[in-house]
Amino acid sequence: MFDCIVVGAGPAGASAAYHLAKRGRSVLLLEKQSLPRYKPCSGGVSPVVAQWFDFDFTPAIAQKVERIRYTSKLEDPVTAQLETREPMWLVQRDVFDHFLVQQAQQQGVELRDRTEVCQISWHGDFWQVSTMEEAVTGRYLIAADGAEGPMRRWLGFKPAKQRLGAVIETPTNGHTGQDVWFEFGLVKNGYLWSFPKGDRTTVGIATFIGGEPTDLTQTLKEYALQAGMAMADSHPRAHLLSLWDGNQKLHSHNALLVGEAAALVDPFTAEGIRPGMYSGMKAAAAIDQALQGDQAALEAYTQTIHQEWGADLAWAQKLAGLFYRMPGVAYRLGIKRPTATQRIGQILCGELRYADVANYAIKKLSGSLIPGRG
Repeated sequence: MFDCIVVGAGPAGASAAYHLAKRGRSVLLLEKQSLPRYKPCSGGVSPVVAQWFDFDFTPAIAQKVERIRYTSKLEDPVTAQLETREPMWLVQRDVFDHFLVQQAQQQGVELRDRTEVCQISWHGDFWQVSTMEEAVTGRYLIAADGAEGPMRRWLGFKPAKQRLGAVIETPTNGHTGQDVWFEFGLVKNGYLWSFPKGDRTTVGIATFIGGEPTDLTQTLKEYALQAGMAMADSHPRAHLLSLWDGNQKLHSHNALLVGEAAALVDPFTAEGIRPGMYSGMKAAAAIDQALQGDQAALEAYTQTIHQEWGADLAWAQKLAGLFYRMPGVAYRLGIKRPTATQRIGQILCGELRYADVANYAIKKLSGSLIPGRG
């Protein structure tokens, strides 16, 4: 009987496992794939996550960037220096995720990869988790199996709001450079991006409002070719994004949702690693308190996520609703303003919250819709 079983060894699940084991709890971490494993993802990580752990992340960081480049339909470029305390991290998810899992293992977490969960059942005071090989039991359960996992549904939560994204890996070359690159205007209701990571560059696409485009991967390939990227052996990989869509219950009897299973993806930028790791850390604290007899600890976890992330992501959702409906205006009034690009960098690096800037930005964009203004 484990104190907790964590299903899913991504950043959220590994963070939860690490912090629970650090508190002396017995933890089983289940992952259906063999580690290290590839994960389609932009791989941008805010350096603020280092504050939540007591080890050095340097071995897991592919590259650090201090500049962001923006274009509108591949023209009108804007380059901004990140005036933040720490550069933005770019990571390869196979390396980063496995590194986190290894840190958890050093704290005593038992890992079983290549182990897919096929059923869960509640037995009054413990969970039974069935895999293809065996059934294991735990007093508490953490669902960290991402946007496409079944745990959220099995635990009885309503479906998350999901959008389709896609990424492609290409060799880094001189044309793509060493800057993070955001492209607005080529895709309706969203954006494209290019993140360099040493010898590879991850190029991605996502939309956030309106109907789902039918040519997402084709648009991604065309963008990569127009940007001068080598595409000979590169193939787009589509994936789901579970966007935050308002406050929701994240706890059940002796179980919590974390990361994308909790729909903790930014509805404006699609950032998911930082909120996922934060939710894992807070879930660990809540379950540790519950194991000590605090019957309100799991409900308090839901409240914490709402207060620390939900309120801010609500601003992100409002901003996305305006920004992506009129990207040309948003680019002219927002991206091209030096202060705006600095604010975006500070948000990406975890030094500012949407609540600090969104109200002004929304008023600015809304004002541009009134004839004679903007």
